[in-house]
Formats: sequence, C-alpha cells, structure tokens
Amino acid sequence: MKISVAKDAGYCFGVRDAVNMAYDATEKYGNVYMLGDIVHNERVVRDLEKAGAKVVETLDDIPDDSPVLFRAHGTLNKLWDESTDKNVQVIDATCPLVYEIHREVKKLSLDGRQIIIIGDHGHDEVVAIANQVETTIIVASPEEASKLKKMKKAGVVSQSTQTIENVQEIMNILMTKVFDLHFVNTICFPTKRNQAQIKTLAENSDIMIIIGSFTSANSKRLTQLALEKNKNSFQVTCADDVKKIWFKGVNQVGISAGASTPDKLINEVKEKIKMINKEKVN
Repeated sequence: MKISVAKDAGYCFGVRDAVNMAYDATEKYGNVYMLGDIVHNERVVRDLEKAGAKVVETLDDIPDDSPVLFRAHGTLNKLWDESTDKNVQVIDATCPLVYEIHREVKKLSLDGRQIIIIGDHGHDEVVAIANQVETTIIVASPEEASKLKKMKKAGVVSQSTQTIENVQEIMNILMTKVFDLHFVNTICFPTKRNQAQIKTLAENSDIMIIIGSFTSANSKRLTQLALEKNKNSFQVTCADDVKKIWFKGVNQVGISAGASTPDKLINEVKEKIKMINKEKVN
C-alpha cells in the first residue's frame, strides 16, 4: 500500500501556538488553569493535564495567584471582566484569526447590520463571536437559513472552520432574504487549505482516514467532506480505532486530520497502517 498524508494535516498554527503556550506556562508557573478544554482533542487535554495544565469550569475554581489560560476558540467578554476584578493573571491563547472575526462582527454591527453567524450552535468559537455584539442570529444549515424572515440590512461572518460548501449554500439563501447584505468570508486559510487537500486526496485514494476527536466539529466536517468524495472514508481518534478489515484490497491510503490533532497521533495512525500492510491484507 502507498500511504499519503495531506501536507497540512493536523494542527493549524492557532492551535499549535495555544498548546505551546500552555506547556510554556506549566514550565514557568508549575500549574496553569484552563476554562474548558484548550482544544477539542482528548489526548492533547490529557497530556497537558499531566504537565500541570488543569481544566476548570469557573474562575472561582482557580487558586489565588494562579494563572488562567484563555483557550484558542475565544472567551466570553464577562470572563475577561471577571478576571480583571479578581486580579487573575490571564494568558491569552486566542487564535489571532478568531480575533479578526470579532473585529469584523463589531464593524458590521456599527454599520447598523443584523449580525448573522454561520456556525455550529453551542460551539465555543461561535458562542464567543456572538458575545461581541448585543443581538446575533446563528445559522448552522441551509434549512435554518430558509426559515429566517426577510430583513433589510445584515452582516454575515462564519465560524473559522466551516466548510466552503455549507457557507455557500447558506449565502445563496440569505441573498434572497436580505436586501442589503454584507458578507465577510472568515473561513480561515488553514481550514480552506486542508479542505482542498482532503478533496483531492479522497478522490485519488482507495480509502481515506480522517484523524480527530468526535468532540471536534472541525474533524467531523472534514470527515463528511471526505465521504462526499470517497464513500470509503473513516474518522478515527487514534491508532486503536483503525480496523484491519478496512484495508482489504486497498492500494492507496489517504490520511488527513483535524486542526486539533497533534502530529504524534497522525504518526501513530500511519505506523498502524504500515503494520497492517506488512501483514499483507489482500
């Protein structure tokens, strides 16, 4: 079997920087606390906890004089205010591209536009984007978009890891709903690049493996994208999930991974497939 790994599979720069900041903080302070998972990957969170980066639910759960790390997806404004009131030291690991979406939302709102966010309901990034202005509408699917009432003036952004196809379908509907529509394409470049590579790899492979946590909306979307190009596509969280039977009669294997998947997991999956190949599954 030939195994091809997408060039930009796995960590985007925002996630890599956030994880590195967490490790650096543990080396400096011994312990650092995170409000929720820094990224959507159980292995990463578990490894960070072993190093001293602990997940807590509220600022009240953090011992006095201990630093808190605000995660890559963005943080509610009230938590910034509370951290100031409590004199908590904040380590800001928010992705710069997420901050860019926050700025765009504020500009669109100042222009008197109803803010519409194309994204997953309840996702950390979407919740933080919506928190930047008073009123927002979150649309996750074309079906939801079709139920919106017509409006005169709106501004639209998207969650950074949305698929281009979903955003395009929703925008086609919004164009029939809004008279004065301003769209800012906030799908981040690493996401666009990874999606394009997956489409090509899935089309040219007998089987496609996407590595990522099932808590990661990004990874699940990438898997769906692969399935649209190749029905023989599977999502796995780690090498243990890889099944020998999948590779019967397979000559070309494609591998990619979500933005929260570390290189170590990708390498482990690749080695597992190499081992299966040595056992000559035909």
